Amino acid sequence: MAGMKRNKLPSPSLAFMLSGALLLAASCAMPAGNKDDASSSFARVKPVLERNCVHCHASIRLPGMPSLNDTNALAGLIGPNKLIVPGKPEQSRFYEVVTLSDEQPGAMPPTGHAITPKEVATLRQWIQDGARLPAENIMMQPVGISPRSR
Repeated sequence: MAGMKRNKLPSPSLAFMLSGALLLAASCAMPAGNKDDASSSFARVKPVLERNCVHCHASIRLPGMPSLNDTNALAGLIGPNKLIVPGKPEQSRFYEVVTLSDEQPGAMPPTGHAITPKEVATLRQWIQDGARLPAENIMMQPVGISPRSR
């Protein structure tokens, strides 16, 4: 080892500055938290609503039925003492009606209980995670045959 040069370790202040620069660069490369998280979370929920709910809860619906035309309409159903209570699926009427058996009044969809256990779990997780919606308004369209036809 005699005659070999030793590499000097950077001074503590230089090491601190380097680690700070690395952290700053990494944070700039990360996607924005809320918007992207809300968009990706809702991306899993949207197909469930379009297959099972939007057929009857869109622009043509019975009086008193909540609208699920778009995320702006859905936002009006979210909050304390509303149909969707963020973080509390069991206190959310929206979640309750999809878990009722077909024979129980108020079960949704109302006939042929078309929503699958996996879809129910998707809705539950979305509500549990805060029922967040993307910032931009997203329109929803019925997909497939009406749950009433199944």
